[in-house]
Amino acid sequence: MTLFEVRGARKSYDGKLALDDASFRVARGEMLAVLGASGAGKTTLFRCLSGLASLDQGTALLHGDDVARLRGRQRRRIAVVFQQFNLVSRLSALDNVLAGRLGHVPAWRGWLRRFGRADMQLALECLERVGLLAYANQRADALSGGQQQRVAIARALAQQPDLIIADEPVASLDPHTGAGIMALLSDICHEGEGGIAVICSLHQPELARRFADRVVGLSGGRIVLDVAAGDCGDDALRQLYGGAIAA
Repeated sequence: MTLFEVRGARKSYDGKLALDDASFRVARGEMLAVLGASGAGKTTLFRCLSGLASLDQGTALLHGDDVARLRGRQRRRIAVVFQQFNLVSRLSALDNVLAGRLGHVPAWRGWLRRFGRADMQLALECLERVGLLAYANQRADALSGGQQQRVAIARALAQQPDLIIADEPVASLDPHTGAGIMALLSDICHEGEGGIAVICSLHQPELARRFADRVVGLSGGRIVLDVAAGDCGDDALRQLYGGAIAA
């Protein structure tokens, strides 16, 4: 069953087409990897999907609802994980995860960081889910890069989203740590019945083939590849990257 759908997405900057009629679907419990060379349109696509930019044409639909029209708590059904973590360095891991609850509590609680017991419990459960419960009171800037990205994922989970958009989540990490983050996202996606959907942009095709369910490839702003990860062979990657398979 389709959870999230992009239909005919188009976006231009200064007259140059960055996205050209891009369309794809993601099911609940599915992990979709988006591949493409630099300048292919991945960043534009993810900026539009995460609400940082608007489409010129086309729509993005979550449960059939236009994402551009979602507000407040409804908007938080989509969580974003960034390449650079975007944590508040002076706050603890727990406080950073609690930021994921800001759309679910009265504003004054967020300003004063006075969250209720249920929110605290949920945040701790999210830290446990990413393997960092023991670091709940550690300052974010005292954590390793991989640990900081796990905190960022826990923060996304605290939103209780239907969809996680992960924009180059392993680009700042070493290969071993990056593989661990991808395994975590895959586990989150496939936990239980009807889990969270994940859309993840990557520069590493091997990670996409190893951890994703499906691969979408962008070239010149257009989708030129949409296959099961197991069918994303070297020939398909050569076509996507213009003859040279990305490392």
